[in-house]
Amino acid sequence: MEDSEDRKSQYKKNSLTLVGVVAMGTGVMIGAGIFALTGQMAEMTGVLFPLAFLSAALIVSFSAYSYVKMSNAYPSAGGIGMYLHKAYGDSLATAFNALLMYFSMVIAQSFLARTFGSYTMQLFDAGNHEIMVPALGVGLLLVAFLINLSANRLIEDVASFVGFVKIAGIIIFGVVGVWVADSIAVDFTRTTPDSTVGGFLGATALGILAFKGFTTITNSGSEIKDPHRNVGRAIMISIALCIVIYTLVGFAVSSNLSISNIIATQDYSLAAAAEPALGDYGLWFTVILAMLATSGGILASIFAVSRMLAMLTEMKLVPHSHFGMPGSIQKHTLVYTVVFAVLLTAFFDLSRIAALGIIFYLIMDIAVHWGILRYLRKDINANILILITAILLDLLALGGFIWVKVISDPLVIKVAVIIMLIIAIGEAIFLKYWGPKNDSSQTK
Repeated sequence: MEDSEDRKSQYKKNSLTLVGVVAMGTGVMIGAGIFALTGQMAEMTGVLFPLAFLSAALIVSFSAYSYVKMSNAYPSAGGIGMYLHKAYGDSLATAFNALLMYFSMVIAQSFLARTFGSYTMQLFDAGNHEIMVPALGVGLLLVAFLINLSANRLIEDVASFVGFVKIAGIIIFGVVGVWVADSIAVDFTRTTPDSTVGGFLGATALGILAFKGFTTITNSGSEIKDPHRNVGRAIMISIALCIVIYTLVGFAVSSNLSISNIIATQDYSLAAAAEPALGDYGLWFTVILAMLATSGGILASIFAVSRMLAMLTEMKLVPHSHFGMPGSIQKHTLVYTVVFAVLLTAFFDLSRIAALGIIFYLIMDIAVHWGILRYLRKDINANILILITAILLDLLALGGFIWVKVISDPLVIKVAVIIMLIIAIGEAIFLKYWGPKNDSSQTK
């Protein structure tokens, strides 16, 4: 009995503030969105990539409605996992979509880790970047793991500090970049690469990946002060901040680099844009800012997603083994999360990591909206038109992205399908024999 109590996740009520949660949410969003996605979006849609950020913001604004309504009604450390459970119960739909969200966030951590490595290496002229980029990323993940083993207060303090520095630094970069540019006018008639409808939708989907970090805020429901009110407020504030910042920086980059240069330097495009505009000092400033941004994003993401997996484990919706480790399930899911992120960081490049992340996320996002529309709309007083619009916009972005990848990189689509089949089949078997309707001992 005592061992069972020790294994339970421990959440400290009122240990997180609104400001701290906003800092963690924006930390995940800005780290992924600005520093590595800009070049990938430009590759898909050419000079229209700043507009793709705004298109993504529109879609995310509709999507966020569901999460705000659910967080106001059912705040929980399980976040999206709990929201899916409210809609679909102890079912395969809950487990499958919750794991898609989990893996999309782990993918985001590896994406941030490799971005950290890519920017850090811009400070050095020599060395094997193919080895050092993942090595630096893995090192950052391990440091974030050690910090996450500590108390919530330290995590919030570090995330808040990094978040404030990041926001201020990014705004300075955007303002100065626009100020020193010859012109902030973007020539939308240029067609290198071609700006097709499919390409624009694909870039929009990647832009959604830059905003989806707001979902980490939903996992703070058991620890934030006044959760029925502040979780939703934190989501809206974080999205609003990122819309302003992404728009400013998008035009700053497009004003200082040609599209071909943005694409060529897509893993570190902000650093590339800063050098011609501001010289070496601009390069150093941007690289240090990227290092802070990505490290803060990883710290916040690990904090949130390990708690969601712990909640799913305690609901007996996913398999779990202690592997002889002491401590709570929450500590174990922290270990699993970092191990998965380390493996992805070591063996996948940025573009494929991003592709897997957005496919998993959009499918899960559609499931959340549908679950509310089908089962919870009246319970939480949700607007049916907003829910339907959110689903249609997600389908449009997902369809455009898949179309682009089928043409340019079909392997990543095959990998995504295989992973989803493994999750679905594995969860179907697990739930049938060891799920919550059975007296399971899988967590021994």
